[in-house]
Amino acid sequence: MPKRALGRWAPAIVAALVLLLAGLSIASSVIVVRHFRAEAQSITRLSYGVYAALSDPREGAEANALVEIGKRVRQLGIPVVITDTAGRVTAADNLPFDAPLEDPRVQAYVRALDREHPPLVESTLGTVVHYGSVPAEQQLTILGILQGATLIVVVVSGVFAYRSAMSAQRDRLWAGMAREAAHQLGTPLTSLKGWVEQIRSRPTPPAGLADYLASDADRLDRVARRFERIGHPAKRDPVGLGVLAGKVAEYFRPRLPRHASPITLKVDAPGPGPTVLGDPVLLEWALENLVKNALDALQGKSGAITLSAHARNGSAELRVVDDGPGVSRDVRRTLFEPGITTKSGGWGIGLALTRRVIEDSHGGELVLESTETGASFLIRLPLYEKSSHENTKT
Repeated sequence: MPKRALGRWAPAIVAALVLLLAGLSIASSVIVVRHFRAEAQSITRLSYGVYAALSDPREGAEANALVEIGKRVRQLGIPVVITDTAGRVTAADNLPFDAPLEDPRVQAYVRALDREHPPLVESTLGTVVHYGSVPAEQQLTILGILQGATLIVVVVSGVFAYRSAMSAQRDRLWAGMAREAAHQLGTPLTSLKGWVEQIRSRPTPPAGLADYLASDADRLDRVARRFERIGHPAKRDPVGLGVLAGKVAEYFRPRLPRHASPITLKVDAPGPGPTVLGDPVLLEWALENLVKNALDALQGKSGAITLSAHARNGSAELRVVDDGPGVSRDVRRTLFEPGITTKSGGWGIGLALTRRVIEDSHGGELVLESTETGASFLIRLPLYEKSSHENTKT
């Protein structure tokens, strides 16, 4: 079976093995219960036989009782071999083969029984009793071995399934990263091509061309720096979340629909807003992803998006709120995993990258808040407070 196909079937294999392990456990319990019931019944019958023989006044009752007890012992299925002190076999019962007492196989079986259980020596009678295990013990031993083997297979299959899932997640992440890079680079590149065509088609460059080209080049540089940051420790610079929200809003506002299904984007922040320590490039990227997510939710509809930045309970909170259709309950649990998307043409990488930037790189928290309408994504980061040394220095 190919590795990829085995990875797909691994969860089903694990589930089947777990059911098998549960079945073996139930079978073990049933055998143990039956064994104890049968043992209690046998001991009761033996005790009653001894008591009845001792109470019977008829001649020969004791001998008859001993014969009956012997039958009961044979019915238990316990292999028993009796020898004298010289090692000669004088009696045997429940042997696994048919052979006379003088057969060498009986002596070999005696040695096997002694390895399994130490013999019982009766010095007054000059006899040695060699005995084996009850059939139930052998069955339980086999079941125990099967349970152990099944458990090992379950663990191995579980590890393989987990590694396959992680490998598939990494594959989705890398594919999404490549698509995200192409998507982010595509906008300024398309704009640059448009300006080049205008230069070629006009005898004189249009007014402000240099500024437009510089803006698109700056955009390309910012995109390149974003991907360069991945896998490296995030910078720790003071970042005003109000300023960051204003910068992102300023970038998106000229690109919002104004006539058909207009969308408004506003910022709610006290001045520069609460300050945090972080990487401004990565934080801007994370916020842009949330705004893009809100725009996609409002695609084809009028609506409003609000970026609010406030300090609360010792933390800096940055929210992206929209009045779109919201997020369905069936995808809330896996919304931030790579490859999970509610958009028909989405790649499922934006929210996963945003969560990694906020939580892994900045020690913050990204959550989807419960709202009656629309969606509200909350970024919570530790507040940055200047030390007395920094205040004196400034």
